[in-house]
Amino acid sequence: MAKLLSNDLPRSRLLTGLLVAIALGLLLAPFLFSGARPLNTAATVCIYVVLVASYDLLLGYTGIVSFAHTMFYGIGAYGIGIALARVDEPTWGAALAGLGLALALTVLLAFLIGLFALRVRAIFYAMITLAVAASFSVLASQLSDLTGGEDGRTFGVPALLSPGFTLFESDVLGRAVDGRLITYYLVLAGCALLFLLLLRLVNSPFGRVLQAIRENEFRAEALGYRTVVYRIWANVLAAVVAALAGALMALWLRYVGPKTMLGFEVMTDILLIVVIGGMGTMYGAVVGAALFILAQNYLKTLMGQVSEALAGVPPLAAVLHPDRWMLWLGVLFILSIYFFPIGIVGKLRMRRYRKR
Repeated sequence: MAKLLSNDLPRSRLLTGLLVAIALGLLLAPFLFSGARPLNTAATVCIYVVLVASYDLLLGYTGIVSFAHTMFYGIGAYGIGIALARVDEPTWGAALAGLGLALALTVLLAFLIGLFALRVRAIFYAMITLAVAASFSVLASQLSDLTGGEDGRTFGVPALLSPGFTLFESDVLGRAVDGRLITYYLVLAGCALLFLLLLRLVNSPFGRVLQAIRENEFRAEALGYRTVVYRIWANVLAAVVAALAGALMALWLRYVGPKTMLGFEVMTDILLIVVIGGMGTMYGAVVGAALFILAQNYLKTLMGQVSEALAGVPPLAAVLHPDRWMLWLGVLFILSIYFFPIGIVGKLRMRRYRKR
């Protein structure tokens, strides 16, 4: 297990238990819960774990503040979506061709952005990436013949992943093994492999150099490392993983649209999850994504149930009305920052360190 995790163990019993619970919950979600909503929530958690972990490679491990991450996420999604929407019969060949073109465009844009922008100061780089991402979002909205414009595009998927496909005639553990279930486990397996790849990357000599650049770029240069080259490589690798996460999301939703894939709300969600889980630790992406996506999907429902239970106390029922769920989500975020200023994972690891 230590080798699988690149010798980067949780180093906290509570964190280990939390990670095991999340992993088992995602692995068994189709059989533990019924209905489309829990499965959609679990798939979203899987994809956001990888998306946030790839962004943490930039922010937490290299110290690069970028707002273009959703652009690469959207490129991966649109690559799959456009390729499958423009063929009469969706095939794996079309999906792979679209993914290949999306990854080529991702590498090119990430390299160019890194080449021209990473030589400037952090705040200017952040503004450049924000401008590029906004321009790409506008472009995707205006090229309606290709992207579907503001409405986006729906598309078919290969027969194996279609909802009407059934692998076995009889159910397995009370659940039909259909195309939707196969798609979920494809997403889960893909996200698990990408996460382990990122975990290996940050614990390699390359990852150590990135952390040295984050701590003191001038010292890293004095030691002989070409910091600009390392930062460009980090930018490209993070962008490629984000594009792959976008492709998995497109396959899961069978839809691509500018708001879903390129909206600034996606970028703010990524930033919130990074802060909640803890910067500079891959496990922070797992914990932060699970907690945030669960709160985002179920806090409103939970508040509705509590508000009904407190109907006899009008002031409390009004305060906890489900229409105010965004307010309480903000309150929960503020509380998490107050009690976990270095993130949940950072706090748990620091607590374990102090005990030792």
